[in-house]
Amino acid sequence: MAIRGILFDKDGTLLDFNATWVPANRAVARMVANGDEGLALRLLEAGGQDDATGTVKPGSLLAASDIGVIAEVWGELAPDHGQSDLVGMMDEIFQREGAISSAPIDGLANTINSLKEHGLTLGIATNDSEAGARVTLAPFDVLHNFDFLAGYDSGHGAKPGPGMVHGFCASCDLEVHEVVVVGDNRHDLEMGRNAKAGMVVGVLSGTSARGDLETLADHVMENIGGLEELLGLSTVVDLA
Repeated sequence: MAIRGILFDKDGTLLDFNATWVPANRAVARMVANGDEGLALRLLEAGGQDDATGTVKPGSLLAASDIGVIAEVWGELAPDHGQSDLVGMMDEIFQREGAISSAPIDGLANTINSLKEHGLTLGIATNDSEAGARVTLAPFDVLHNFDFLAGYDSGHGAKPGPGMVHGFCASCDLEVHEVVVVGDNRHDLEMGRNAKAGMVVGVLSGTSARGDLETLADHVMENIGGLEELLGLSTVVDLA
């Protein structure tokens, strides 16, 4: 089986999830709660964030869902938030705060540069907005290596649907069996399975433990640095 493309999740796969998003989640929750700290903490708890430890639970609302879903749940818990466009307000704060706290996983630039140099077509599929993805990755000199970037608002649907994988294939002239999907969350891997990707790889650099991923993944590795060994270093990687 020849692999020609890799479609990466962003948060927890390319970026350090907790370092990037715990402070941003806190800022958005305070906005939704109109500054009510007790309500903000309840919103974070409902979203899966343990604010005391600065961690987000795997598979939780804040770990896996797009802004529209988060806004729906939080809007019900804080009906007097006073924002007519809650999704728009949340997206604005997520982008601003995410850009401030954004942190790459170890070795991000070296790994992405190397994979690109070996002829692979690279893409990003995230349940963040497309603009949010660009601003959080912009500081790390990797965006130029990606041939495709899709957020929940890019017209391909959200995870775990297959649309972002199919969009990657259509945009980059790839067959779905030539694509590896890589992510730290079950939604990422379910997206790959739903699209019938050639390979689905879980990474432990985000919010999930090995047991959360191994039932869906063909391989589970510590981080994306293991992809080079898994796929080899030829221009077109042949796994047959």
